Amino acid sequence: MALIENDKVVGIFTISTSKNPPSCLADSYGTPKGLHAIADRIGDSEAEGMVFKGRVATGQLYSEVSPEDAARNLITSRILRLRGLETGKNSGAGCDSYARYIYIHGTNHEDRIGQPFSGGCVEMLNREVITLFDRIKEGDLVWIGE
Repeated sequence: MALIENDKVVGIFTISTSKNPPSCLADSYGTPKGLHAIADRIGDSEAEGMVFKGRVATGQLYSEVSPEDAARNLITSRILRLRGLETGKNSGAGCDSYARYIYIHGTNHEDRIGQPFSGGCVEMLNREVITLFDRIKEGDLVWIGE
């Protein structure tokens, strides 16, 4: 993933996307393509590795969760919730990225970054999602390519 400011690439990040094929369809668990905007920024000033459930910090770091929870793919550190901007593609009935809860977020499985692994979100290393979070604002554009 590239972070572009003033027409210049100012950051490159290794990410993971869905283990399923890319898809904008609801219940596909595929990463949606196309133009999005940052709709919500969640987790400002939370500790690196904080676990979120329902977009709320749990008070636990991923290193503190049960082995059963640790086996799952947790949402950690920061959440950048995406809103699709292309009606009928990633916005609207049956394909809405916001309604699907598509995020850019940290993960407790950092060893899998760079491989298809998520349930549709864009996952990053925890320290890198914090860096990205601190540089962007609501309304900034995100392009998820083909």
